[in-house]
Amino acid sequence: MSELSDKVVLIAGATSASGRAVARALLDAGARVVVVGSDQGRIEELEAELPGVIGERADLTDGDDVLELAMRVHARVGDVDCVVHLVGGWRGGGGIPGQTEEDYRVLERSFTALRHVSRAFWDDLVASTAGRIAIVSSTTVEHPTAGGANYTAVKAASESWMRSLAQGFSKSGATAAAVTFRVQALAGLEERLAASVVELWQTDAPALNDTVTTLTA
Repeated sequence: MSELSDKVVLIAGATSASGRAVARALLDAGARVVVVGSDQGRIEELEAELPGVIGERADLTDGDDVLELAMRVHARVGDVDCVVHLVGGWRGGGGIPGQTEEDYRVLERSFTALRHVSRAFWDDLVASTAGRIAIVSSTTVEHPTAGGANYTAVKAASESWMRSLAQGFSKSGATAAAVTFRVQALAGLEERLAASVVELWQTDAPALNDTVTTLTA
C-alpha cells in the first residue's frame, strides 16, 4: 500500500478491540501509527503486542492535555496525516425517562474528545497531501429509539461535527477528507473497519469528503 507509506496516523481510543485491529492493518500497510489512550498500562500492552506503534497517554476530554499530546506527537513523529477517532461507548435503556444525566455525560465524552482532537490536528490535516479523519457512528442516527436517545444524540452531534470539518476542508482547498462509518454494532466488524480505514487512501479526497458509509459483515 504505497498510499500509506510513511503516513502518520493517530488512533484515538486505540486500546479497544477495534483500535487494535485498525492499528495492525495500518502498520501492515506501511503507516506510522500513534496509538492514544487514557490508560498507560493498556498503551504499554499495545506497544508490546504491535511492535512499531508509538504509544501516547492522554485524557482526550481535556483540551490542554490534547494540546500537549499534539506537541509530543509533533516532536516524536512530525505532522499527522490522519486521525481515526474510536473513542466511544454505550449506555442506554429505560425509555426517555431513563435517559439519565449521568449516562449522557459519560457518552458526551466521545464528542468532546472528537472536538479537541480534530481542532488540535486541524492544521496538520489541512497541510497534508492526503489528510483523512474518520469516526465510527451508529445506524441509530437514521433510526433513533427512546431507549438509546442519549447515545444517538451524541452520535448525531459527532456526525454534524464531521460534516463541518468536511466543509472546512472543501473551503480551504485541502486534499483532505472527513469520513463517517456507521455500524449497528461494532463487535464482530473490527476487521471490516480496519480494512475500510486502510482503503481511505484509494479514493481521492474530494470524492471521499463528507461521506457516510455503513459497515456490515
